[in-house]
Formats: sequence, C-alpha cells, structure tokens
Amino acid sequence: MEFKRAQLENGLTVIGEVRKEARSVAMGFFVRTGARDEPGELAGVSHFLEHMVFKGTERRSAFEVSLEFDQMGAKYNAFTSEENTVYYAAVLPEYQRRVLSLWADLMRPALRGEDFDVEKRVICEEIAMYKDQPHFDVIDRCRKLHFGDHHCGNSVLGTVESIQALKVEQMRDYFSRRYAPDNTVLACAGQMDWDSLVSQARELCGGWKPAQARRQLSDFCGTSKTAKVTNHKVIRRHICLMSAAPSAQDERRYAAMVLANIIGDDTGSRLYWALIDTALADAADLDYDPMDGTGLFYAYISCPPPQTDKVMGIVKDCLGQVRREGITETELQASKNKIASTATLNGELPMGRLVPVGANWVYRKEYRSLADEIAAIQAVGAEDVNQLLQEYPLENFTMLSLGPNGSG
Repeated sequence: MEFKRAQLENGLTVIGEVRKEARSVAMGFFVRTGARDEPGELAGVSHFLEHMVFKGTERRSAFEVSLEFDQMGAKYNAFTSEENTVYYAAVLPEYQRRVLSLWADLMRPALRGEDFDVEKRVICEEIAMYKDQPHFDVIDRCRKLHFGDHHCGNSVLGTVESIQALKVEQMRDYFSRRYAPDNTVLACAGQMDWDSLVSQARELCGGWKPAQARRQLSDFCGTSKTAKVTNHKVIRRHICLMSAAPSAQDERRYAAMVLANIIGDDTGSRLYWALIDTALADAADLDYDPMDGTGLFYAYISCPPPQTDKVMGIVKDCLGQVRREGITETELQASKNKIASTATLNGELPMGRLVPVGANWVYRKEYRSLADEIAAIQAVGAEDVNQLLQEYPLENFTMLSLGPNGSG
C-alpha cells in the first residue's frame, strides 16, 4: 500500500491510496461545503445542488449520466452533510479513466432552469418525507437547539419555505463560490494508475477557476437548553441529547470514539443493558460526530411515553456514574476491539477506505493508513477516556423530545 499526492496549479488536490492487490478502484470528489456554509436565505442549497449535479451537463443529459454509470457497472452515489458534499463511485480498474471523465464533467453541471424547477418539487417532497421520520426530525431539531446561532446548527435539507424561495441564479452563484478546485479534493483508493489519474485530472479539471472559499470556524459548547415538541402523528416519545465533544482536528477524537461506543453502542453498551435489555426503550444509542473546529456527542432514545421520566432518570444516572467512577478495562478493550474490527472489515474494500482517506485530508491535510487508525484506537487508555469525561461532561446536554400531546 502506498500513498500518493499531487496538487494542480489551480489548487485541486489529488490523493490516492494505491493497493496493487485490490480488484477495484474507488474514486470521489470531496467538496468542502455543506449546511454550515449556507446563509439563512440559502438554507438547503448544498443538498439541492447535489441533486442538480445528476441532472446533467452541457455534454450529457440525466439519462446519459445514469446510462454511463450503468455501462461501467459502477456502484455510485453522493451525500451532503453539514460540512461536505461527496460524490463517489467504485468500478473495475479498467474503467478508471472513464469514471473520472464522467465525474469531472458532472462537477461542472449545467444547472438548467427547467431542471431546477422540477427538482425543487422533489426536494420539498424529500423534506416532507424526513419530517415524517421522528428519528430524523428530533435530531435535526435538537441540532438547531444545541447550536443556536452557530452555523453547525443549520439543517442539511433546509425548509420547504427556503427551498421554494430559492432562485436558480442563487444556486449558480453558490456553486461558483464553493465548488472551486481549491475547495475540493479528488480522492482515490484501490488498484489505480496513479500517473494517468493525475494527468487526466490536470487535463479535465485544470481549467477550473479557484475561488478561495472560506468557512467560519469556532468551537461551541452548546446551549444546554431543553425543549419539547408535540407531534400527534407519533405514538412514542423520541428524545435527542447533545453535548460538546472534541473536534475532527483534536487527537482526543479517538478517546471520544471509544467513550461513545462504551456508553451507546447498539450491542453491549451501558445504555443497551440499562434500557434495551430491560425493555424500557426500543432505541438507546450514543454517537460521536467530529466536525471542523468543534464536535458533538449525541444520543437518541425512543420509548413509550409513560416510561419517559423513568428512562431519563436512568440515562442521567448512567452519564453521571461513568464520569464519577470512570470506565473499566474490560469495557475499554471491548470497545476498542469493536471499533478496530469495524474499520478493518470496511477497509478490506477500496470503497470502504475512500471516505476515511478523503476525510482525513479534508479535515487535517494528512494521510493515515488503516494500520495507523487501528494503532491510534488501540493506544487509547482508560485514563484518556476518564480525562475526556471530566473535560466534556456528558450530563451538560441540550435536550429535545418529540411525542404525542400529554406524554412525558
């Protein structure tokens, strides 16, 4: 395995994890833009733009784009988060040049007005669909409550009102500012012809104009507010808790991964044994989200409304106890093994390595092999986790609950 890097004159970074023994190659464009980069009047534009990329270019229609991916047998998709928009595909190595040619063309979409009007209705339907999913809705609302005016509280989807008010000219302007080569990384993993990759990237992407995109960076400890939302459509109480955590640039992120797994993994964690195994809740997990300059622990719990007070009492006791008494060596090692096992299994395929390789470069301008990541996880000690618990007390959470009227 070998890491390669090149940078074009316009600022586009090209990176590759070369694995000669691999039987496929995965490739993706990582654009450093998402919900946190959107002013209020453009809420949801990053996700909307992701949809528009697949509507075609000056050279290809949406049908032709789909047909070409299918002809290569590509496994492809895209996603938008609070901080990044990522377009990716995995193909057989012989289609490396063809898939890069297609992606490079798509990274300069036509953004036609007629496509924009049609897709606007699709986006509004998607917003309505997710609003009907309490798990998504409660987390989305809690993020806004937790971050307040901080841009990390922006919703990825935006609102029906912001999408309906959006003009195609605004999207085109946002695209020109954010989809700049100096705000983009082309990442590749697997069996590849590196020299050909760089040469082709220079040919296809070298003419893109840099724009020096900016991002407002600041840490945030959260508002610690509490709110309740009534939704007559649901029959259970859905609860989200959020608290501060290390950023994506903080070396304590490995201890944060281990801690989240100990407390809220979906099998064998403290919340699992306290709430799922006892049939008090049907969902109880805790996750860690490292972000650009800040971070987040967030828990999701679903339970029958009459059990809400009892469940929350147990959750608070659990969070308080782990900070006071610390973690055990047994659960520390189990957590590290689960994280290492998941990373190793995912990393057996180039597609499983693409996002970690790309994200490491986007956030830290560094390459970390799978072995590096496993070693960093295994190096976490109980004292690291216990110190983190003192620095980031999980009991200092923002809480939003959603359920039927009159529930707990």
